[in-house]
Amino acid sequence: MNIPPNWTFKSEEIANGFDSHVREQLPWYDLVTNAVAYLGRHYIPVGGNVYDIGASTGNIGKSIQSTIGSRNARFTAVEESQEMAKLYSGPGELVVADACDFDFQPFDFCVVFLVLMFIPISKRQNLVDRLIKNIKPGGCLVVVDKLDIEAGNYGSAMRRLTLQWKINNGADPKKILEKELSLAGYQRPINPEILTRSAKQFFRLGEFAGWIIESSEESLITG
Repeated sequence: MNIPPNWTFKSEEIANGFDSHVREQLPWYDLVTNAVAYLGRHYIPVGGNVYDIGASTGNIGKSIQSTIGSRNARFTAVEESQEMAKLYSGPGELVVADACDFDFQPFDFCVVFLVLMFIPISKRQNLVDRLIKNIKPGGCLVVVDKLDIEAGNYGSAMRRLTLQWKINNGADPKKILEKELSLAGYQRPINPEILTRSAKQFFRLGEFAGWIIESSEESLITG
């Protein structure tokens, strides 16, 4: 896949090469996908409501398809890019829409996997707040994203750890650099402070992390 000067998911070439590209660039992609699927088994009830925001070609949906099917849960995939949506092969209903404008209904399990960093900063907090508000009692929101790393040697070490894992996974250093330059102005890592203080981290590697945010009612019970 050729890396464009300015990254966009509204590209047929990027959509066609996305599944292999993301696994090359993020060695932990399948590991965390499997972790999210396992979390789904704990939070998706019979007849539950499930969302996958920024669904791309259906990675998350396919990973939890057996749980959705066995529990007769409703699954909605939300994807803004028409080009990505054409290649969607996951379960449930696919809605082509901007998540920032989507009318979410109360849910039991919602996944936002590598999405917030591509949402304009001015819209992120509102989207996160709306999602948290819609978590049903006993349900959760799962967020996996790239962090805005702090300064100092720790920050340098985390950035380099990310690069080292990509290279160890066989990614071409030239492609890594091209991708980083391509993302300028489009990808803005998140500040985890936009998440509620009750968010629980379940994954961390270099610049990337994952959190579980439970319903406020459950958070009060568990402390």
